[in-house]
Amino acid sequence: MKWRAVVLQLPAYAAFAALVGYFSSAPPYRHLAPDRAVVKLALSHAGELKSPCRTRTAEELQRLAPNMRAPLDCPRERSVVRVELEMDGKLVAAAQARPSGLRGDLPSSLYRRLEVPAGRHDFRARLADDAAGGFRHHGEARVELAPGRVLVVDFDASRGGFQFTHEDPP
Repeated sequence: MKWRAVVLQLPAYAAFAALVGYFSSAPPYRHLAPDRAVVKLALSHAGELKSPCRTRTAEELQRLAPNMRAPLDCPRERSVVRVELEMDGKLVAAAQARPSGLRGDLPSSLYRRLEVPAGRHDFRARLADDAAGGFRHHGEARVELAPGRVLVVDFDASRGGFQFTHEDPP
């Protein structure tokens, strides 16, 4: 009786294996159209403090516990970070990121993925990271994007601002 169950299960296993085999290679998946490339705008940046430190008065210091009597009162909250990205003179991305953390005192993180036509493009990026909201950081690059290529636009203040780097496609 046991051999009959095994013989009857074999067609079901074969059909399942054929189905898995078919879907492992078909239908074909296209990540991008053949004439397109990808631009990734990705950054993590701590904006400036929202307000400056202030000196506490003698009365304020007296009301505080002895271990809390720091002469300066510095708020921890940071400014919202705003970013704009232009390609060939046209605005393709505009975003803002609030600071993370319970008190809004950690870096702001931002990610945008854009599909663009392959070819030569002029990029201009701007970043505002202070309470006034003015764009204080700028970056420009002329980039040749081959079909299927990925351009990463990042901001790193320690490396001089905006970085435009190629990444291998997935």
